[in-house]
Amino acid sequence: MTAFLFYFLSALTIVAALFVVFNREAVNSAMCMILALGGVAGMFVLLDAYFLAALQVVVYAGAVMVLFLFIIMLMDTRARRIRVTEMDLVAGIGALLMLTVGAIWLAHKFPAVAEMPEIHPLPSDQVALGYASATKTFGFGLFTRYMLPFQVAGFLLLISMVGVIVLSKKQPAEDDKSDQVRK
Repeated sequence: MTAFLFYFLSALTIVAALFVVFNREAVNSAMCMILALGGVAGMFVLLDAYFLAALQVVVYAGAVMVLFLFIIMLMDTRARRIRVTEMDLVAGIGALLMLTVGAIWLAHKFPAVAEMPEIHPLPSDQVALGYASATKTFGFGLFTRYMLPFQVAGFLLLISMVGVIVLSKKQPAEDDKSDQVRK
């Protein structure tokens, strides 16, 4: 049953991610992204990582996607359509291939990056605490060792939100400016 759920959630996540990329409507892409993030949360549940699954749903599928939808609605994506030419498609595929080859080269050049970390079981005095201890360890690692990446991610979200608000402000047309000068 677990193998079936894993394959089902994997297929759901991959198909939803493909719909995110190939869908022309921004709101539909955002909804498909919520579905993909839900599939990832389901895989976390299969790994008995309930805290990460809850974070995935609350933070990414919840808060971040609400932010994305807010940005999409501010930008009014229906007003302007982007035309993709064959040259753009070839350039995108070429960039994707270069990134893939670069990632494979880095994984072989620095094998420590590709190795799985060693998992240590909880000490016997903390087994009774169960998930509370795992949550405490996760929080301690997040706000000590990974504090800088955590802050950078938050700062990037803030910058993108301010940028979208600035870009979405409608500029008055030249006719409107000339009418205002005459009055």
